[in-house]
Amino acid sequence: MFKKTVKVKLQKRLSGADKKKLKRTIRARFSHASDDEIDILLPPKVEMTVSKYPNRILLYCIEGECPILFDVDGRGIEIFPTVYSLWKVPNLLSAFLLKGGEVSRFVIGGADLMFPGILIPPEGYPSFSAGEPWAVKVPGNPAPIAVGSTNMSSEDALKAGLRGKALLICHHYRDMLWESVDHPYVPNAGFYEDVVFEDPTVLPCGQASDSAEVSVEKENGTKNAEMGEMIYNKDAPNVDYSKFMNETSDVTEKTASVIGDLKLAEKSSVDEVNVEDQPLSAENVDALLDKCLLQALHSTVKEKDLPMPGSILWSRHILPSRPSGITLDIRKSSFKKLSKWLQAKSSAGLISFKEHKHKEATLSFINRTHPEFTSFKPEKREAEKMVPSMENVVGGGQVDTVLEVAEIYKPSVHIKPIFNALGADCSRFYSASEASEIVFQYIEKEKLVKPTDRAVVVLDSPLCDALFKGTIKKGPAYPTEIHKKDARLTFISRMQAHHRVTRGVVSVVQKGSPKPIQIMTERRQGNKKMTKLSGLESFLIDAETLASELQKKFACSMTMTELPGKKGLEVLVQGGVMDVIAKHLLQEYGVPKRYIEVYDKTKK
Repeated sequence: MFKKTVKVKLQKRLSGADKKKLKRTIRARFSHASDDEIDILLPPKVEMTVSKYPNRILLYCIEGECPILFDVDGRGIEIFPTVYSLWKVPNLLSAFLLKGGEVSRFVIGGADLMFPGILIPPEGYPSFSAGEPWAVKVPGNPAPIAVGSTNMSSEDALKAGLRGKALLICHHYRDMLWESVDHPYVPNAGFYEDVVFEDPTVLPCGQASDSAEVSVEKENGTKNAEMGEMIYNKDAPNVDYSKFMNETSDVTEKTASVIGDLKLAEKSSVDEVNVEDQPLSAENVDALLDKCLLQALHSTVKEKDLPMPGSILWSRHILPSRPSGITLDIRKSSFKKLSKWLQAKSSAGLISFKEHKHKEATLSFINRTHPEFTSFKPEKREAEKMVPSMENVVGGGQVDTVLEVAEIYKPSVHIKPIFNALGADCSRFYSASEASEIVFQYIEKEKLVKPTDRAVVVLDSPLCDALFKGTIKKGPAYPTEIHKKDARLTFISRMQAHHRVTRGVVSVVQKGSPKPIQIMTERRQGNKKMTKLSGLESFLIDAETLASELQKKFACSMTMTELPGKKGLEVLVQGGVMDVIAKHLLQEYGVPKRYIEVYDKTKK
């Protein structure tokens, strides 16, 4: 709903009568909320504004603060709280709990919440109707990440076999509504740019993954679960799910025929570990890191897998090598960052870890004659816990459908003085929100906010040069003031645009905006049709693997040609199958629709 920036059509201040009416509406819609929670949401004696958008959405704000409510149809019926409001009153709405933090990538990416991504408690769902407002949370993090309306009732969900959409997302963390404020913020350290995990200040990292006790929150009762305080309805009618389940407890593989008790099998995964009773010191974490690295080098890292990206070394080899019951967090070591630790091991001669411009740093060599390596005695692990080789991870096994495309920016020569004034790193990439934070930190440091109008910035010489030098032709004078929102947009436009494409644990950074995949159908040799497919490399798709899949799918001839200038491979498929290929890329490879261009040259 808030995927694109929309200009406000009309804005006005709410009268006292309108505020009272809004408060009555909120109290009726969220009937289980206490008076104190309503007062937190709508404090008495504050000035409020309502903004009307061309798509009929009404946005309610407290002057000088973040947006608190939005009305999706402008009729005062479908009113939802923003994530900023839910961070103040986390239990205002009932909430679905995700199976893990990784699932939050899909929600933050703009997808609706699907039933297979929800953690189901043993006692079953509380009953709910279609169209109810619900929130979405991540295990171990009390702050909701999204809000929406239920797509179907709990009874219909059972009849559908717990498949399909559970929640139609209206608003989520990092959408344009979240970014519309002058200083967008996050509620805790578990919120990252494109994913949300447990809050490390509430629970040690890793504890939430072992808990399958609570997945929904409901009024009339509270329970302190391991993952944090969650609310559920003890009196709600529970539903019997057991006959939906097969022996492996895979709820998404069975269709509901009879209602029974749901019993989820406990997960036993290398990545899901228990939490230590006592936190480790930085020295102990350093020693544990060295032990896990040596264990991985002895047991799972093979010479044929080199060179290996640092992220794959960490996620596929080092983490699975940690002892059972131990949580490993690089941020709690004395190195703080993975690259610094691996560079230290490289300097010691154990490995060769090289950093590359615009590419991820890689492990290129293992010194198996090093004293640390030869003196270490690796532990014997069960065969099923061993990590697969790189052949099965990239290009040879099941394709990772988790694709993320993020717009990032690098400081240009024009704005480097602003970064240098704050001591910020000019060599790294920044998201739009991080870049905005830089310019606003500079404004606050130099006290450039106009005293008579807090929304206006008085430009000093460095900031004026950063924003306008080289853009204004000779003659017109440079501006002396700028609105805060314009300062943010202008500052970002002066940076070098890049984009980061991530599939699973593989990530690539390239200049400019991502070029879409092109699918074109044209006629050849009379009435025969041929479909051409190009641009796959930009989204980390192996053209040969895809060609083999399509050949089996369509049982047709398939050829591949190299594009001019060594710009990748072009796949040629016999027949007019562009729509089916586009659907295949969307469902099997996770390529968003906006990055797929379809052309039909057979139509006149």
